[in-house]
Amino acid sequence: MAIFVSLEEMEGNLSSVLKAVRDGKHVVVTEQNIPVASLAPFPALGKREFGSLKDKVSIGKDFFEPLPEEELAAWE
Repeated sequence: MAIFVSLEEMEGNLSSVLKAVRDGKHVVVTEQNIPVASLAPFPALGKREFGSLKDKVSIGKDFFEPLPEEELAAWE
């Protein structure tokens, strides 16, 4: 269920509105009773594990070869 907050309420109570979002609430911001924005909690990021891409990504030998002249010229 969403919480509806007017733009004026949002301006005056930004920290409490953001706390509600942090607590998992979905907030809809309205202007003259018309929805103009939606705030939702950001999805939790999983923990990164060092080496998790081992054997899943490979770099070809040509990666370390010098760049062609036309490519080098584009960087100047």
